[in-house]
Amino acid sequence: MPSLQPPIDSPAGARSPTPRRILMLGATGTIGRATAHALVRRGHEVVCVLRPRAGGSAGATPASPDGMLPAGAQVRMAQVADPASLARDAVRGERFDALVSCLASRTGAPADAWAIDHRAHVNALEAAREAGISQMVLLSAICVQRPLLAFQHAKLAFERVLVDSGIGYSIVRPTAFFKSLSGQVERVRQGRPFLVFGDGTLTACKPIADEDLADYLADCLDDPARRDRVLPIGGPGDAITPREQGERLFALLGRTPRFKQVPVGLLDAIVGVLGTAGRVVPALAAKAELARIGRYYATESMLVLDPVTGRYDAAATPSTGTRTLFDYYERLLRGEATAERGEHAVF
Repeated sequence: MPSLQPPIDSPAGARSPTPRRILMLGATGTIGRATAHALVRRGHEVVCVLRPRAGGSAGATPASPDGMLPAGAQVRMAQVADPASLARDAVRGERFDALVSCLASRTGAPADAWAIDHRAHVNALEAAREAGISQMVLLSAICVQRPLLAFQHAKLAFERVLVDSGIGYSIVRPTAFFKSLSGQVERVRQGRPFLVFGDGTLTACKPIADEDLADYLADCLDDPARRDRVLPIGGPGDAITPREQGERLFALLGRTPRFKQVPVGLLDAIVGVLGTAGRVVPALAAKAELARIGRYYATESMLVLDPVTGRYDAAATPSTGTRTLFDYYERLLRGEATAERGEHAVF
């Protein structure tokens, strides 16, 4: 894998000097929606490929779903795990300049991860190559540095396919997202303690806003310093621990901090019980993987990993953007934002 590359900042939202025709995957998630808007603002022609909802059909061409995507973006429905559907319903024999993907498995469970994080991306890359693309921007995850989970191995497997493809690439590995660190805002507002694993200092991260990450992804198309690079990226400011998140949240509410410490051993016990039961009941095997995901995020920092020392390095984790997690907390408390959380959030 190529060496990591620090970011080269450019004016957010600046119009691209060479507008392109973009095939985009994963445009309905919070980061995907922000990225679609960022691409359209830069003057690109964006075709968003969406997975049909249950009961829906591929090939349909609805307007922007729920009004969330920019008016300038086209929307096409296709089965991303089906190469024939991608060619027929998404590409349609047309030419494209670049592929941008914010697509990710919804649960992180092994079957879903290998179907979406790996196989669907392999299919999309091949379809896009046939359509003439010369560049791909891939949203990956910083946690693949220490892969212990199925979705991490699936993401890494596709990263290797992309690097070996001969296509110009930017593999972006962001740190923690605001939405994944906001699950306790309402809990604390209701007067309950902030939950932490251990003493709340086991991990740290440099959270990044959807909009700042979207600008970073969009600018990869035009910045030659980001080409053929693996790009870890975090938000502005110092790395913060869960305890610091809780302290700031209580301060914003004008209350004395109250914490409840959860032993990591409790997660180990849950993983062990579900893992054993999952050998007999397949549904519990999937739950065991979700428990492993929870344990991973409770014990691993979302920062650049030093391959020599095996330690996470906040100083080596690049930053971009202007929005902070604590600004976001204020917006949530004022009712100006709503946290859209993933299916395997820890809290």
